[in-house]
Amino acid sequence: MTTGPRTTAGPRITPGRPAVAADRAAARRMRQALAEELPRVREAALAWRNGLAGLFLGLLGFGLVKGRTDVGELAAPYDALVGGMLLLSLVCGAVGALYLLRAAHGRPAATAASGPRVSAAALYAGDHVEAGRALRAMLRGVVLTLACGALLVTGVALTWYGPDKEEPRLLVRTPAGTECGEPLRTERGVLVLRTGTGEARVPLADATALLPVDTCPGAGSRNG
Repeated sequence: MTTGPRTTAGPRITPGRPAVAADRAAARRMRQALAEELPRVREAALAWRNGLAGLFLGLLGFGLVKGRTDVGELAAPYDALVGGMLLLSLVCGAVGALYLLRAAHGRPAATAASGPRVSAAALYAGDHVEAGRALRAMLRGVVLTLACGALLVTGVALTWYGPDKEEPRLLVRTPAGTECGEPLRTERGVLVLRTGTGEARVPLADATALLPVDTCPGAGSRNG
């Protein structure tokens, strides 16, 4: 039994029209654009890195303006919030700096030697892929660095304007009544308290009870 010749169904590839001068000029422009793509991205990453470094020098000077310097002086939960912000700011700044360095200088790796078998098209394709990776790294680095600056400014502002941690209060009961306030000092057997209405003096010899409290039920009040 014999069969006829098989025919393959599907699209047929045929040569296109011959290239003209305009096609060759477009190809040259495309090769030039591909050759300059990666250096342009590297230059942009360097510019962003230098600009953000200048911004953070300004933020450093801003942070040195006189204000509260001890986070422990803040009332809860502002102390923990500021500590978390500063830690997150450090992480964002470090990761953002690594991304910007990756975009500006490339991945730390040995460059493969080009031989006669490596075509120009393959080199251009590799540079194009690397340019895309560098661009993505630059964008991530910029976003993370700006987030670092925002967290740093917010944390510093909270250390300045956040509420103070309340000092321990002391409630003193005497036969004449009750005094409550922040203990300041003792003078010749007299306890001096800071209350909402000023300083109050309580003779320790008259005290029947000394109780530490978080808040005063009636600061500066005397109950008869």
